Amino acid sequence: MSEAPLPAIRSLPSWLLGRAAARGRTLVAEALAEKDMRMWHHVVLSAVRDLGPVAQADLGRGIRLDPKDLVGILDDLQAADLVLREPDPRDRRKNAVSLTARGARLLKRCEKAARAANDELLAPLSAAERERFTDMLRRISGTDG
Repeated sequence: MSEAPLPAIRSLPSWLLGRAAARGRTLVAEALAEKDMRMWHHVVLSAVRDLGPVAQADLGRGIRLDPKDLVGILDDLQAADLVLREPDPRDRRKNAVSLTARGARLLKRCEKAARAANDELLAPLSAAERERFTDMLRRISGTDG
């Protein structure tokens, strides 16, 4: 009799990473929802803070988000007075996106909530294990450096 496939699949690092990632996304999404924020909206706000003022096209490339999707998210964020889009002073044909004071305040609250969700995700690990695990994730994800 052959072994059932589920135990074999569940022992694969790729499956375990997928499950951990799904749990992490759920925890963060729930924490952000309490702040009336969605995951991609949080990513865009964070990127605007880090890169801004930034050309809209450069922002989309920087976070690897389809331009059509980015426009919808920026529309939402601008309607909520979290970002400002105005002509880029270096190239008036482009929009530059920057964070408003309200956006900066909300981003701080969201980052605190996201950190707490990640702390919950990694709660079974000691501080040293968390550091090693995060380092290993960077290396295998190709984002090391």
